[in-house]
Amino acid sequence: MQVLQKLQEKCKSSSSSGSSSSKKYPAMYSSVLSGIILDPAMMVVPVDDHMVHRGHGVFDTAMLLDGCLYELDAHLERFLRSAATARIDTGPFPREALRSILVQMTAASGCRKGSIRYWLSAGPGDFLLSSSGCPAPAFYGVVIASEYEQCRHGVRAVTASVPMKPPLFATMKNVNYLPNVLSIMDAEDRGAFASVWVDDRGFVAEGPHVNVAFVTAGRELVLPTFDRILGGCTAKRLLALAPRLVDAGVLTAVATRNITVDEAKRGSVEMAFVGSGLPVLPIVRPALGGHEVRTRQDPGTLSQQAVIIGDLTEADNASLRTD
Repeated sequence: MQVLQKLQEKCKSSSSSGSSSSKKYPAMYSSVLSGIILDPAMMVVPVDDHMVHRGHGVFDTAMLLDGCLYELDAHLERFLRSAATARIDTGPFPREALRSILVQMTAASGCRKGSIRYWLSAGPGDFLLSSSGCPAPAFYGVVIASEYEQCRHGVRAVTASVPMKPPLFATMKNVNYLPNVLSIMDAEDRGAFASVWVDDRGFVAEGPHVNVAFVTAGRELVLPTFDRILGGCTAKRLLALAPRLVDAGVLTAVATRNITVDEAKRGSVEMAFVGSGLPVLPIVRPALGGHEVRTRQDPGTLSQQAVIIGDLTEADNASLRTD
């Protein structure tokens, strides 16, 4: 009780200083406790959970805007595919159960703008390497309150110096994000927003937490194929919506294909990061292969931003209301 009291006092102290955890993280779900938690002092994960000490866990996210969870079903489908690849038992947590838990958690939080993040782990049990001693998997979720502002001025990107993950791990959204963390830290050290990985074949791959998109000189929207990188839900949604821009005459075509660094440098007039929370962020000073490339922010990028933002604010099948 003394330890819990100190945690509660710390939370209250943070609240009085204007950085309340209860405001930033208004709700959490834990299958270990079998319920939704509103007290930040109780938002904990068991230290013997194999996700904590062995990295045996997967996660995913969804944007929360005006009380709607954007593309939750698409994210859950990827989440369950990641869990299957990681050999985590999803039997206790079928998709509809997960969906219901996340909607209820978000509704209980009272938050209308931000995001949710959720994890499925091999579960708590022991500190061994094998998860065979874990009685059951564990599911956690949290609501993160934050403000989204679409950046229109663009950012700088550099080629990653940290080796990218092999396809098995790159295509699975697992908690082993150390290469991603080191990659973005390296980019920040070099004055960039993020880095871009180039694979061993010389093709542009992805950023540490985002996909990459190009608009060619012929006004074709191109995204790298997803066979060796994470299939971003926002990127796939952009591919689904972009034909509208072809119909409007802004783009001439939409495609996924491998693109070399040289082609990106010589044949692209626009480049952007695509991902949850951005959702389309122009790259105006990419440094690919050690050489800075001069791109511009043309109507194509602005139109991609507009089509995704419009989709975010539409009350259609892409969004799920929580109120």
